Amino acid sequence: MDLQISNFSTWSNFTVVVLWVIMGILVYYIKHISREIQVFEPFSILGLESGASDSEIKKAYRRLSIQYHPDKNPDPEAHNYFVEFISKAYQALTDPISRENYEKYGHPDGRQGFQMGIALPQFLLNIDGASGGILLLWIVGVCILLPLVIAVVYLSRSSKYTGNYVMHQTLSAYYFFMKPSLAPSKVMDVFIKAAEFMEIPVRRIDDEPLQKLCVLVRSELNLDLKNIKQEQAKFWKQHPALVKTQLLIQAQLTRETEALSPELQRDFKRVLELAPRLLEELIKMALIPRTAQGHGWLRPAIGVLELSQCIIQKVRSFQELRDMAPEERADLLTQTTGFSASEILDVEKVLEMMPSLTLEVTCETEGEEGIQEGDVVTLHTWVTLKRANRLIRALPHAPQYPFHKEENFWFLLADPTPNNVWFFQKVSFMDEATAITAASKAIEETMEGAGATVKETSTAVREAVERVKGGSRLVMGKFQAPPEGNYNLSCYLLCDSWIGCDIKTSLKLKVLKRTRAGTRGGYMAEEGMGMAEDGVEEEEEIEEEEYDDYESEYSEDDEDNKQDSKKKGSAANGKGAKSSSEGSGSDEE
Repeated sequence: MDLQISNFSTWSNFTVVVLWVIMGILVYYIKHISREIQVFEPFSILGLESGASDSEIKKAYRRLSIQYHPDKNPDPEAHNYFVEFISKAYQALTDPISRENYEKYGHPDGRQGFQMGIALPQFLLNIDGASGGILLLWIVGVCILLPLVIAVVYLSRSSKYTGNYVMHQTLSAYYFFMKPSLAPSKVMDVFIKAAEFMEIPVRRIDDEPLQKLCVLVRSELNLDLKNIKQEQAKFWKQHPALVKTQLLIQAQLTRETEALSPELQRDFKRVLELAPRLLEELIKMALIPRTAQGHGWLRPAIGVLELSQCIIQKVRSFQELRDMAPEERADLLTQTTGFSASEILDVEKVLEMMPSLTLEVTCETEGEEGIQEGDVVTLHTWVTLKRANRLIRALPHAPQYPFHKEENFWFLLADPTPNNVWFFQKVSFMDEATAITAASKAIEETMEGAGATVKETSTAVREAVERVKGGSRLVMGKFQAPPEGNYNLSCYLLCDSWIGCDIKTSLKLKVLKRTRAGTRGGYMAEEGMGMAEDGVEEEEEIEEEEYDDYESEYSEDDEDNKQDSKKKGSAANGKGAKSSSEGSGSDEE
């Protein structure tokens, strides 16, 4: 396999690193050349103890003058020291005014102003007298150019990602490769095309470990075993990053991680770290409206969630094991797997954590009898979660997954025959406060729209809050009723973490043909003629009969009118469709 070394360091990364290195060198230089602020101490300068007499001060001054006076010592530094320190110290201790200033303000010249400065290296200020220009360049470079470069690099990086920290390039690829007939076995081929995976470095030393890993997971790669050499050659001809990513994911699915080198182990963890949010975006790409009716695709969405489940967990189904009695389950685990008592106890704890789910689904047109084509249908669903250990919020049991993963559920209202998803919503049981707020607001708006009293609304909201606290979540949404007909819909609740906990229930939806009276009422409401004032209702009806062209569009002979009235009488069949399902296992694998 010919693997190419990717360019891990881009020019922007290199620029930022160089600038930070320069900044570190300057900080180090300033730290080591900076001098401490010297406090003026005249007694210490003259080599005397505090409180020395005038004679001792004069003797010390004469002694230092012989050593540092310009007439005695031609060294310029000695001359500066004598003028700046020795003379001022002697004056501060002998002159009455200077002595008073020193005792009062700590300096013979009186009160000193507050000064601040920037500790810049001397070479930046004194280069052939061009200190002003050097200082200007320094300010422009450090205070303007450096923050500007950092801002440009940050913005260029942040513009590549969405709010969910997924690259825009990844979303484009997922949207392009997502197909309505995408089989679960082909979901992997779409998933690995994320741009994030392309940025994981491919090293030449990965060649041999990946070859060994390929042999271990070959049966999972959908290769034709009859032409295995040709199929393997075709597999290796893919982009190196795609080959590497697919093999690392297959290592997780088959739990063949022992063959990974230390370098591949780091890449393996990076792939698993990215997987949850990439899979979530892949689900959304399958569910976003793709048809003229605004429907998503059911088949690829289920395939993506199955892949997510398998990445988090290993086993295929807990249902039969869970349905056994504890004693029967313990005997089975002891005889077939040789589990010890502690291991059986661990299994029991895991089974206690498994969620048992319930769906209560209702579809209706608010304020109307039955559902007619074109109506806005309100979906009202309560999703209830129960566990044997009575917990609501919990992390899934995933000992082979190296990161914390919250369990999320996806509610789908779909028509399986044409592969259409009519409505979808992500459901989480981790944040109870947010769920209470959302449910309270939704119930309150629904009750007010139905004309309920304040007391009735308050009671309904209080009941909804209690249901949320008890482990339920409210899913509400609206969709437009399809054309007339009987629809056998399916309601799915699919988990992205647990295997064997998905549930599905059937929902029969009858959509009536929009009657002429309904159409006429809608037309009149649009024209502002739907409401008649008191005392003129009969007169307006007479006037409406005089408009021949209005009647020519909606009126027919008496026999047809009689048939229409019979149809309307037989169409009154309740307010909507309702379905309820409870369980912890899906009806189909």
